[in-house]
Amino acid sequence: MTEFKGQQGFTVWFTGLSGAGKTTLGSMLERELRARGINVERLDGDVVRRGLCRDLGFSREDRMKNIERVCFVARLLNRNGIWVTASFITPYRLMRSLLRKELPNYVEVYVQCPLSVLMKRDTKGLYRKALAGEIADFTGISDPFEEPENPDIVVRTDRETPEESLAGIIAQLEERNMI
Repeated sequence: MTEFKGQQGFTVWFTGLSGAGKTTLGSMLERELRARGINVERLDGDVVRRGLCRDLGFSREDRMKNIERVCFVARLLNRNGIWVTASFITPYRLMRSLLRKELPNYVEVYVQCPLSVLMKRDTKGLYRKALAGEIADFTGISDPFEEPENPDIVVRTDRETPEESLAGIIAQLEERNMI
């Protein structure tokens, strides 16, 4: 069990394929933490890509730079007592290892959903475009997603409603005496 330090914030990092529910769950957790009086910020992959990381593409090197920048921001927020919910695909184990090393109060949530279900959901049409060759380096199709080996929490969004997944996350955070 992770030991959390003093008044520092913590980071709950949602990882998983595109469309798995990372943003939905990150937003829901943010609302729940705010309702409990916790100072929290949400970092989301799509939003960060439009601002802080707009100069980066989707090569392995650029993806690493993206995560390094977000990690830096999360560490600053945590150091100042602000909790972070972060929703990023984070496809490589090396990235998640870096996060675990650099963020003292880090909880990794694997938002697991089979590719076949995600391709049916395809709310943004990204899987269709990736399969048609219109998007290069698309995680899960033309670029790998290395499944987390030891996530702190796993939710199955193909089997659970968002509310059920959130309840499981909250229960784990409470069990770890974080909230």
